[in-house]
Amino acid sequence: MSILPVITNPNPHLRRQAKEISADKIKTKKLQEFCLDMAETMLKKDGVGLAATQVDENIRLVTIKDKEAILILINPKITKKSFARVWGEEGCLSVPGVYGQVRRHKKITCLYLDQAGKPKKIEASDMLARIIQHEVDHLDGILFIDNAKDLTEEKQKNE
Repeated sequence: MSILPVITNPNPHLRRQAKEISADKIKTKKLQEFCLDMAETMLKKDGVGLAATQVDENIRLVTIKDKEAILILINPKITKKSFARVWGEEGCLSVPGVYGQVRRHKKITCLYLDQAGKPKKIEASDMLARIIQHEVDHLDGILFIDNAKDLTEEKQKNE
């Protein structure tokens, strides 16, 4: 396993529409290792989610930290969104030191494939729903700062 370099805004690759992963590629050793590298990178960088586009891979794959588990979502598609939406603070590994309030759906349903290529469905609410929406936005070339209000920038510490 290895830590992958995270690209940051304004890298134009963050604005690309990620491509679906074909069924035959899912079970390859290369993709399985990439999933492990993504999860390790997310944890090492203290993130709660990471999209493949953030490590400059133009594929529809995200890793998410959910309590003690790591979720790998391949080709995630949000199929249902609650009418209720809530504001909440977000940050991003690809927009370091910047935070803002983003309005997201309180509950969502997401269909995806797991690492074995099996179809799965997750019904998420609150923080998990927010993370999934944030990461799926990445796959569509959208950054949280595009929809955020009250953006603040953390002062850089002297290194």
